[in-house]
Amino acid sequence: MPVLKNPKHELFAQNVAKGVSGAESWIKAGYDTNAKAAAVSANRMLKRPDISNRVNELLERRDAIEVRSTERAVEKLAITKEAVLDELRKVGFANMLDYVRVQPDGSAYVDLAKLTRDQAAAIQEVVVEDFKDGRGEDARDVRRIRFKLADKLSALEKIGKHFGMFIDRQEVGKPGDFSNMTDEEIVNEIERLTDAEIANMHDGNGTVN
Repeated sequence: MPVLKNPKHELFAQNVAKGVSGAESWIKAGYDTNAKAAAVSANRMLKRPDISNRVNELLERRDAIEVRSTERAVEKLAITKEAVLDELRKVGFANMLDYVRVQPDGSAYVDLAKLTRDQAAAIQEVVVEDFKDGRGEDARDVRRIRFKLADKLSALEKIGKHFGMFIDRQEVGKPGDFSNMTDEEIVNEIERLTDAEIANMHDGNGTVN
């Protein structure tokens, strides 16, 4: 439906579609400023097919825009399993030689000049200190850079668990506890322990801890 030919009618419909009350929309459109009269006139105006259709069209258009905006926001913030694993990979496989340069004499210094985004993702902290070394005329400006990488072992453990590389084993009972049991009793005990482990894995809402 095209824009209403009457500018006041269009402005009235626009305001109503924005959530403005009928009476206030009537006043904003340039009509009577008396609140009681405005409410009556607005109610009568909203019963006109051209006005109501225009308001509905504007509401549908606004809803469509909001849906598209929400979809774009979700896509932008979407977190996939692959993205999480990739971040863990950057931390787990970070190498100290990516951040320092080793001199022929065995000494080393921090060099972040050619740091890539993937390498930077593994850095947890960087501290830069500027100070004077020495006194008087012999004093010189020195810059010291210290950095800390994120926990590699934790990242590797998470990656390993994702791929099923590690198995958690638990010992149940003390030596000799099962020696005097019949086969049926042992099976029943194993089933009981298994049910208990499953129960412990879930919280009160039935979700896995």
